[in-house]
Parts: sequence; structure tokens; C-alpha cells
Amino acid sequence: MTPSVEQALVERILERDRHAVGRGISLIETGSPDGFSLIKALYGRAGRAFVIGVTGAPGVGKSTVVDRLIALLRENGHYVGVIAVDPTSPLSGGAILGDRVRMQAHVGDAGVFVRSMATRGQLGGLAIATHDAIVVLDAAGYDIVLIETVGVGQAEVEITRVADISVVITIPGLGDDVQALKAGLMEIGDIFVVNKADHTGAHQAVAEIETMLEMQIDESKPWRPPVLLTQATTGDGIDLLLEAINRFHVETNPLQSQRRRNRDRLGLWQLLQHHFRRQIETGDVLRSGEFNEILESLSRRELDPYTAVETILERTLRKGE
Repeated sequence: MTPSVEQALVERILERDRHAVGRGISLIETGSPDGFSLIKALYGRAGRAFVIGVTGAPGVGKSTVVDRLIALLRENGHYVGVIAVDPTSPLSGGAILGDRVRMQAHVGDAGVFVRSMATRGQLGGLAIATHDAIVVLDAAGYDIVLIETVGVGQAEVEITRVADISVVITIPGLGDDVQALKAGLMEIGDIFVVNKADHTGAHQAVAEIETMLEMQIDESKPWRPPVLLTQATTGDGIDLLLEAINRFHVETNPLQSQRRRNRDRLGLWQLLQHHFRRQIETGDVLRSGEFNEILESLSRRELDPYTAVETILERTLRKGE
């Protein structure tokens, strides 16, 4: 991409041109050097968006909740960007759930941008791509960015680190899901939502989550996560969810500032690791085939891993001189 083409793309993104925003995120997803240049150009124009992470097990109604939230946010005059993190198709390598499958009610709304991003089984690269996609949406003037992730595993815990607030969604009758909450998401949830409130056991699920929260209550923290009931298919309770999100935004400024600093620190480390690994894998640091030779030496116990790392680091530093 020539400098003039890049500048034109940057200008169109800053004007909230949805085609340009999509093009920019595509460059980021592919790991193109043009994507890196784009982030360099846009980074100073970002930093204003409020990022909401939404996660939970498959089938709990995350997309419906997000769809209802978009409608309410638009009624309140917000511009909304959505990044839906999807599992990867084993055949195509792309996101299983396409953009057009999601949030069809907002397709014609110029104030909403929806994008699916595939995991491709690489959490580190995904986290970087998600962070950079947020930069594009932020710079484009989407003042609210929603990140929707699938599942309740370690990947989702990691991805929610790019968010200012994390909303964890479950439904009644998922005993295993409550156990999963205990395993990790209880630690990162700022708001818990029991969706499908008309199902048997909804109030019991709320009580169970509240009991778990009581067991780990910390009076020094500025925020006590609420547990809410919603019926996303009808929109019931979504207004209370948005009210809780707004209250968090207003009442926890120091916490949000700390999270953003931590996010910048983690993001920088991830980027360093990602690019250093790419340099090694693409042969910029070691000669062709040398990395495999080092692995063979490790397997034969002719070389230890610490010496191997020291050798690679020394070679990298010499290359930078």
C-alpha cells in the first residue's frame, strides 16, 4: 500500500466510512505490514471508546443480548462497533458465524459496525488483532465497542482483558456452567447476567452466583458485581443491564484507568513476543532451518533450552546493532 493510498484509507476511517473500517480490520487480521502502518497512523486518534466485553457458554443468548444492547445504545445516540470472536471453521480457516448472520436488524444502520473475527486457534495473535481492531473502531468514532466471545475457557478470560468492563452471561439449568464460573469467570466478571429468565430455576441461578460472589467479596474493591435477570428475546431486563454498565462507567474511573494501563502493558508484551517469534520463524534472526536444528539438539540433550535461548537472543541483539 503506497503512502497516498494509506493516507486516503486513514482519512476514510476517521470519517467513519464502514467500507474503510472493514478494509482496515482485514489488514490487521492478516498480519499485513500495512496493518501495522495503519495502527501507527490511527493510534493517536483513539483512546476514547468504552469497551464492553460479553462472554459466556455457547447457547446462553449472548448475540441476542448484544443485539438488544446495540438498539438501546443507538437510541441513546451512541455509535456502536461490535467485534464477534468466533470459533474457526476447520475447512475455510474463517469465522464460522459470518457478519451477515449476526444482528441483521442493524445492517442498514450507518451508526453500527459489526465484524466477526476467527480464532484460528492462536490466542496470542487473536488478542493482538482484537486490540488493534478496537483501535480502528475507536479512531473511527465508535464510542462504544462491544466484544462478544464464545465459551468460558482460558481464551475468553484472556480476550476480556481488552475490555473496560466484562459482562458474563449464563442461563438457568447449566450446572456445569456454574462450575465453569467458579473455575475462572467469577474473577473477571463485573456484571453477571442470567438470561432466559422465564426458564425454571432462573432465580435459583441468581442466588447461586450471588452466594459465590459473597464468598470472594473484597471490601477494598470499588465495585460489587450485580447479578441481573434478562429475557433477551423480549428485551426484558436489558435496560437494567445498560443501567448497570453506565453505573460502572461512572463509578469506577480509577479502576478503569488501572485496567487500561495494565492492558497497555500486557499488550506491549504480547506484541513483543508475537513479533520476536515471527522474526525467528521467518528466518530474520536464524538462518533457514537453524531453528529445527536447535530443536533436534535439544531432543538429543546436546543443548539445553537456556543456552538455546541465550544464543537466539544474542543473535537478535547483534542483528539490531
